[in-house]
Amino acid sequence: MFQLFLRARTHNFLRDRLGGEQVFRARSPERDAETDRTRIEAIMAAIESALQAAEREQEGLSRRVEDVLARAAVTIGNGDDEYLEREALDSHHQDLFDKEIQNGQRRLKELGSSIAHFKFLKAAMLSRFPDYRPTTTN
Repeated sequence: MFQLFLRARTHNFLRDRLGGEQVFRARSPERDAETDRTRIEAIMAAIESALQAAEREQEGLSRRVEDVLARAAVTIGNGDDEYLEREALDSHHQDLFDKEIQNGQRRLKELGSSIAHFKFLKAAMLSRFPDYRPTTTN
């Protein structure tokens, strides 16, 4: 009888130490749903943040390009032969404005493309997870 008792204790000891015969337990469906919602929310927040940052950059850059266009128009003058009699300093400024305008318009085009991509990602996420409702923080 002592041997039977010792064998049971040894079996229990080894099971506890080696991790054998553990009981399988799954999380509750509510906890699974919360985990999934948290993951989706993190992705949506990242997309929304990138979209808003790109839109802010586009608005600011658009204002600056318009300002440069206005300043360039002033340096051109309004005479028919202005380009023939333009001073060297005005020509230099005109060249600088031209470079700024080209760089600004190039970046505006890139931002427009990025914004379209971010909006597509947001729409794709919302279509793939139709049950997702963003949490509102007041």
